[in-house]
Amino acid sequence: MSMPQPNVTGRASLVGAGPGDPELLTVKALRRIESADVLLYDKLVDPRILDLAPAHARRIDVGKRCGQHEMSQAAINRLIVSHAQAGAHVVRLKGGDPMVFGRAGEELEALAAAGVVAEVVPGITVACAAAAGMGMPLTQRGYSRSLHLITGHGADDVLPAHDWNALAACDGTIAIYMGSRTLGQVTQRLLAAGLDPATPAIAIENTTLASERRLPGTVADIAALVAAAAVSGPTLVLVGRVVALRRQDAVESAMDEVRSRAA
Repeated sequence: MSMPQPNVTGRASLVGAGPGDPELLTVKALRRIESADVLLYDKLVDPRILDLAPAHARRIDVGKRCGQHEMSQAAINRLIVSHAQAGAHVVRLKGGDPMVFGRAGEELEALAAAGVVAEVVPGITVACAAAAGMGMPLTQRGYSRSLHLITGHGADDVLPAHDWNALAACDGTIAIYMGSRTLGQVTQRLLAAGLDPATPAIAIENTTLASERRLPGTVADIAALVAAAAVSGPTLVLVGRVVALRRQDAVESAMDEVRSRAA
C-alpha cells in the first residue's frame, strides 16, 4: 500500500530591513533572513544585510526604487508565490517597514489568494530613524502633537492628491517619503495652503549610512536646497517646528559611530 506524499508548501515573510544600518534590524528580521531559501530584495536594502542570508539562499534583485522600477509589482507577486509554492521560505526584504509605502498589502493579497502562509515582520521606518539620529522628537508638547507620513510619489508618477489644507493647518510634523523629485510641488502646495514659509524643514539622504547627508532649511527653500545638492540616494524630508529641536552634538557623535563601523 503506497503512502500519501506530503504536501510540500513553503511560506513567505515580508520583512522590514530598516533604514539601512544593519544594526537597526530587529532580532526577528535577522532570524528570518538567516532562514531564507529565496531572498527578494529592493535596491534600498544595504548589501551588508543581504550578506546575512545563508550561502545557499537564492538572491533576486527586484529593483524597486522611486522612478527606477525594473520589475512590476505584479511580477514580484508572482515570484513570491511561485517560489513559496515550490516549498521555499521566501523572504521579501524591504527597506524601512513593509507596511509604510512598501506595497506589502498588495503582496499579502496575492499570497492569500494563492493559499500561501505569510507573515509580516516590521522594521524601523526611515522617519523614526532619521529623527532619532538627530536627537529630534517627531512629536513634542508645545511643538507637534501629530505625525503625518505622506508620499511625494504616486503610482502614476505624479504628486498624490493630499489634503494640503489639513496638512498645513495641523501644526504637526510632516514626513515626506519618496519626494525628492516632486518636492517643489509639495512645498508649493503647503505654502499655498497657508503653511508659514519660515517653518523649519530638513532633507536627509541615505539615513543611518556613512554617506548620510542632511540639508537643513525652511519649507520655502528646502526644494531648492535639495535640487542644488543633486541628491541621488533615498531622501526623506521632515517639515515642522520640531525640526528646530534637533541636536547637533547628537548628530555628530552618531555619525562618527556609523562611519567607524563602515570603515
